[in-house]
Amino acid sequence: MSFRTPLGRARGLGSAKRGTGHWLAQRITAVALIPLSLWFVISVMIYLRADYGTVLNWMHSPVVAVLLVLLVATLYYHAYLGLQTVIEDYVHDEWLKVSTLVLLKFIYILLAAAGIFAVLRVAFGG
Repeated sequence: MSFRTPLGRARGLGSAKRGTGHWLAQRITAVALIPLSLWFVISVMIYLRADYGTVLNWMHSPVVAVLLVLLVATLYYHAYLGLQTVIEDYVHDEWLKVSTLVLLKFIYILLAAAGIFAVLRVAFGG
């Protein structure tokens, strides 16, 4: 027999502090990807038959470079958040879960940095 209240019994059994932020970040990046992806697809369709110089001049624009960097960063962050959720839900061995999440974060940061570097290199004429 316990004299603890239902709230007292529930304390310490889990936290609802981090999940909301993760869920919100996933939704915000999803909403941000809608206009960025539409802009990118339309731009690719417009410049599909253009020559190399025309596309290069298009990418030299500061607005285009910023939008491409935002697209790459948002896309990789959104993908990381989604895959993190899958791993947390379906990988049950704690050591495997933690090591996979660390490796995944390293890979996504590396790929996002490479993508952003490529965009900036082309945008600045390198």
